Amino acid sequence: MLIAEHPANTIKIAAVDHVIHPALQRRWSPRAFAPHPVEPQKLLSLLEAARWAPSSGNGQPWHFIVGVQGSATHARLVEAIKEGNLPWAAQAPVLMLSVARTTTPSGRPAQYAFYDVGLAVANLTFQATMLDLFVHQMGGFEPEKARVLFAIPEDFAPVTMLAIGYLGEPGVLDERNRERELTPRTRRPLSEFVFEETWGQAAKLVA
Repeated sequence: MLIAEHPANTIKIAAVDHVIHPALQRRWSPRAFAPHPVEPQKLLSLLEAARWAPSSGNGQPWHFIVGVQGSATHARLVEAIKEGNLPWAAQAPVLMLSVARTTTPSGRPAQYAFYDVGLAVANLTFQATMLDLFVHQMGGFEPEKARVLFAIPEDFAPVTMLAIGYLGEPGVLDERNRERELTPRTRRPLSEFVFEETWGQAAKLVA
């Protein structure tokens, strides 16, 4: 079955109010991943996209620990995932841990490091969508456990875990997650978060 025809993917296409790039409409965060591996060249493409993200002062504070299914790194990343995400995330063909360098080379706090890592992951996610891959970003992992498992230095901070792969069948999920997989995506209207003149006053552009 083509991804475009996959029932979950069809449901998840964003019903936008204004024109956006089709890849942004198609991007969503599945929990069901197909069992086949992600090609190394595609993984390199994702990481290259992350590499070219903007960052404060061009500091490029992002780092990624990459584990493919069957590797010792993947198994250790699984160890750091919280119980609620474990049943589906452990099945992802690729797991990544994003890590931010929290100090600048001169030793000052890197104030925008987490923001910059988010930009890198956004680039990675967009590139994944262009390659018919899907990324589920997770806060549901144990950062300090990950720090110990991978000997991450003190001036670096685990930020998010990423599950990456091709879209799988919702039927492999438990009932609760299967329902979430098949629920259409929703977003708040622009008028709720785009303001002008004073806080909470919707900008005329979006009112």
